Amino acid sequence: MSIQFTKMHGLGNDFMVIDATKHAPPLNPNLIKHWADRHVGIGFDQLLVVEPPKTADTLFTYRIFNADGSEVEQCGNGARCFARFVFDKGLTSARVIPVGTASGRIVLTLTEDNSVAVDMGAPIFTPADIPFIAQAPSTAYALALPANPARITSLTIDAVSMGNPHAIIDVEDTSTAPVLELGPIIEQHPSFPKRTNVGFMQRIDWHTINLRVFERGAGETLACGTGACAAAVSGIRRGLLASPVTVHLRGGTLRIEWSGKPNESVMMTGPATHVFDGVLFIYGASDSSLLNRNPA
Repeated sequence: MSIQFTKMHGLGNDFMVIDATKHAPPLNPNLIKHWADRHVGIGFDQLLVVEPPKTADTLFTYRIFNADGSEVEQCGNGARCFARFVFDKGLTSARVIPVGTASGRIVLTLTEDNSVAVDMGAPIFTPADIPFIAQAPSTAYALALPANPARITSLTIDAVSMGNPHAIIDVEDTSTAPVLELGPIIEQHPSFPKRTNVGFMQRIDWHTINLRVFERGAGETLACGTGACAAAVSGIRRGLLASPVTVHLRGGTLRIEWSGKPNESVMMTGPATHVFDGVLFIYGASDSSLLNRNPA
């Protein structure tokens, strides 16, 4: 069988996008890992799947799979590509697009300059809801680390969820931060029961940060939308930053706005770029097993 797909990226964070609004493609973790391989497959950080809506207040359902085949709750750069995809492919003529995700409803808006603004919903700070194991809510959690190449035995993090978990670490310089040494260790730290994304944040001034993100299930990526939101929110609530915040990632720049009020939404604005369209051919009965349709 054949599957039509589109390759897209948001600031270098790249995606394979599939329209499953009419036909559900046969997917399994091994297929996704194969497609994600940059040597023998298409190559991407995440697979995005467009499905019919499950609630009356949404136009689509948005599902995300990491390069390792695991399903995750949210992806901010992917959300912008999702909006550009459904509009450009004629799946909707709406420029304000509410979609359902594993972590709840979000709203995507196509702007006049062809950027995409995403209402990412309110941040989550309650440890159990992130999820993060802690005795009480805080903005500074001590995290003990096992032996590692960076020889760092403990550090202080902030923990935030933007529909997916994030650990935020303050660093003096992102260019020399031990992202590859500490990222995998913190991602799988037992304090994060569902693993976590890890953001290394360098404050430049009240409205500007540099950021590198080691993403759960994908490794370091050129950009991470939810990571940018989590870092900006962490800085604002700790009195280090003021909205709006310009977030410089390795792949480009995002604008993050948040009032500082816990129940108010975080707004993220940035580009979404079409790369190419293609067709995949799947052969053999071994490729026919379907993924569990509930997020992992």
